[in-house]
Amino acid sequence: MTTFLAPAKINLCLHVLRRREDGYHDLAMLMQRVSLYDQIEMAIVEGPGIRVRCDGLTLPAGQGNIAARAAEVLLRRAGMSRGVEIVIEKNIPVAAGLGGGSSDAATVLMGLNQMLELGFSPAQLMETGVKLGADVPFFIFRHAAWATGIGENLERVVGLPPLWYVLVNPGLEVSTAWVYQNLRLTSGRDDLRIPRFSGTVEEIVNVLHNDLENVTAARFPLIGQVKRQLIDLGAEGALMSGSGSTVFGVFSNGDRARAAAEEMGRQPGFRAFAVKPIND
Repeated sequence: MTTFLAPAKINLCLHVLRRREDGYHDLAMLMQRVSLYDQIEMAIVEGPGIRVRCDGLTLPAGQGNIAARAAEVLLRRAGMSRGVEIVIEKNIPVAAGLGGGSSDAATVLMGLNQMLELGFSPAQLMETGVKLGADVPFFIFRHAAWATGIGENLERVVGLPPLWYVLVNPGLEVSTAWVYQNLRLTSGRDDLRIPRFSGTVEEIVNVLHNDLENVTAARFPLIGQVKRQLIDLGAEGALMSGSGSTVFGVFSNGDRARAAAEEMGRQPGFRAFAVKPIND
């Protein structure tokens, strides 16, 4: 077995610009990977077929499993028929706005490309990944990014400051499809530009915005409560990530972030993590 780490992501800002004719939405997002990881072990085995196991979690079978689909589409593109065993240790909360499934799929693509020496470039893997999910290319891109389109057009963002985030998942699973179905768009925007940063925490706080937050928080008022608690515990800003239900707080001090995560994690059903951004 070869081990790979699949990081979570947060959306520092998420603007929904318009609904497209294909049913998707055009977005403008600032995305950053953070140091909370699923662990993925993979092995090439005798006989064809993709087998995925995740202890403690019931995974959909066959085409319903994004990690299995990632392996299948990559092997098909390479013209190979190989057996692959995938074991996932889930640490990223599920259906939580942190991109765990997309990160797992991206990691399977990159890992098998490496293990089988397939020679696909990052651009080719991103082209394959977007067919699996809109966030998959971001995890292959491996940089903080300004994402547009459905999330597949990526521009590297630099100058983000060294800081801490406290991720708080209140134990609610939120359907991304439901959130978008209940989103009321007011008007399309074309004036958004890639943010520029010079390394201050205030710049991060100033860009915090999520058009999906009002939809999720209206159904789950706990989202707003978690935001207020994080501010009370010293966060300089707080926001829901993606379609929820995870909320993150921005902290400039590691000790304060760890203390806040410990305090938030004491609440029944809550999971809380003090994490750092991945800026490579």
